[in-house]
Amino acid sequence: MKQSFLSATILLILITDPLGNIPLLLAALKHVDPARRRHVILRECAIAFLALAIFLFFGSAFLDAVSISDESLRIAGGVILFLIAINMVFPKSGGQLVEDEAGAEPFIVPLAIPLIAGPSAMTTVMLLAKSSPDRTLEWIGSIFIAIAVTTIVFLGSSRLERWLGDRFLSAIEKLMGLVLTAISVDMLLGGITNYIRIIQG
Repeated sequence: MKQSFLSATILLILITDPLGNIPLLLAALKHVDPARRRHVILRECAIAFLALAIFLFFGSAFLDAVSISDESLRIAGGVILFLIAINMVFPKSGGQLVEDEAGAEPFIVPLAIPLIAGPSAMTTVMLLAKSSPDRTLEWIGSIFIAIAVTTIVFLGSSRLERWLGDRFLSAIEKLMGLVLTAISVDMLLGGITNYIRIIQG
């Protein structure tokens, strides 16, 4: 999976889906003191960045240790992205990534993981590391920009929801889902094609 810095950044932004996650974010923070929400968002986004960076640096070593091939990871990543994309296009077709949190302030779960740094984002950064390990600094930059965009959107989530409305946010999420569907199919087909070549070779 050959990716440029720009395409990797766009892919990670699509996967983290900050606009589509606004309703889930507000649901998770509805019991949190408004004065604390900014701190919680910044903390959770920082944790998500750290989690993705860990998977970028050590994910490949873990996969090698358990003997998972690039092709298997690519196919698995395509399946996960496809399921996430389908849930974005048809929100009622699958389970929510997070549920409403009542009571205590959310910590790591469900905001940092899996809302921001979910299985699809973790799989994607591992694929980036496996495909071009010499471009680690570029991938760190892509992760940083994606998390920065998510942070900015989350910090302005209440205003965005009021200004844009639920219908517009839903339309944006469906559009992102369509793009992500195409990316997931391409990833899946690429993994299957390489696997067939290995068998035939």
